Amino acid sequence: MTTGGPQPHVIIVGGGFGGLWATRALAGDDVRITLIDRRNHHLFQPLLYQVATAGLSSPDIAAPLRHILRRQRNVEVRLGEVTGIDPPSRTVTLADGGVLDYDYLLLASGATHAYFGHDEWSGDAPGLKTLDDALAIRRRLLLAFERAEACDDPEERAAWLSFAIVGGGPTGVELAGTLAEIARHTLKHEFRRIDPSQARVRLVEAGPRVLASFPESLSDKARKQLERLGVEVVTGTAVSAIDAHGYALGDTFVPARTVLWAAGVAASGLGALLDAQRDRAGRVLVAPDLSVPGHPEIFVAGDLASVQQDGKPVPGVAPAAKQMGSHVAHAIRARIAGQAAPTFRYRDFGNLATIGRMAAVVDLHGFKLSGLLAWWFWLAAHVFFLIGFRNRLLVLINWAWAYWSYQRHARIILGQDKPRT
Repeated sequence: MTTGGPQPHVIIVGGGFGGLWATRALAGDDVRITLIDRRNHHLFQPLLYQVATAGLSSPDIAAPLRHILRRQRNVEVRLGEVTGIDPPSRTVTLADGGVLDYDYLLLASGATHAYFGHDEWSGDAPGLKTLDDALAIRRRLLLAFERAEACDDPEERAAWLSFAIVGGGPTGVELAGTLAEIARHTLKHEFRRIDPSQARVRLVEAGPRVLASFPESLSDKARKQLERLGVEVVTGTAVSAIDAHGYALGDTFVPARTVLWAAGVAASGLGALLDAQRDRAGRVLVAPDLSVPGHPEIFVAGDLASVQQDGKPVPGVAPAAKQMGSHVAHAIRARIAGQAAPTFRYRDFGNLATIGRMAAVVDLHGFKLSGLLAWWFWLAAHVFFLIGFRNRLLVLINWAWAYWSYQRHARIILGQDKPRT
């Protein structure tokens, strides 16, 4: 029996891949949906690094949720933040004091940065999860060259031209490769006192190799492609300290005024609002149908869900979140019909990662590509999955221009930024 009136009321928290795909999958059902998000837009996170490195503008990879769902009559979009969940009364509380009843609840609020017990590093080594993060990183990167240009002290200038990305996963690899291209090509001839091509770009990975989720052969090729772009790859060494002046590898301090974090993620704090078991990263341990044990009306999807399949964790990637969102819609439909919800099965289609201009690696379960062909495959896949014709067209135009000219059109420094001391 439902508690929200003649139509079951489904509250979906989070307008990312999991939440949006669940919302769309319920478009034809006789349910009332409230989609709640702290931001008014859906973000295509796989291309967020392109905004951070001035290749794309924010609207190229984001679209307002109200616009995306404007023709879906059974959904209401609510801008807000969930601060409380009461499963016995089936209500959620918002930061503005509002209280909403639900019959079914989906939590898909994503993940945030994890600094492995060193949250004090966050101010000096920002991570990349939101558009705000991307714009802040873009400002930091571009200002580093400006500070170097204005600096008279050779050692301080070298520190401003030293960049470090901590974490050798896809985000770290993409940031490092693109930053090397910016320094060696995009900014060429634009400065009078410095040579941007002399910038030091270092990728630091604590594990034995970059792109650890890929086969070792592709990981090795990715490293070689990075090194050809001018990136210094350091593996097998963890960062031991970070401050405004640089970072330490073991007992060795490296002066660097720009350090970016791409080493780890933690689930959003929404999972802590539930009386449910969570893993070390804060993800909720869900039942096989993605519901919360003991609460069959509450589901968790995306980066907030801890899911095991065939003895391995389901990765926190966009395809997995989309599949979870669609599955939750099927599970809710089954619950309403009085049927058992099906077990979630993740279909892994493979891994893609771009390294730089005409450089990428692709692993499609035995079918492996690297270099130019992999880059074209990566580009086509990402453009295909962008939401909206306008977004696809803009991305294609901007990438085509960047390909032929090495220019990045979004190199505008926004916001106020005081010199770092």
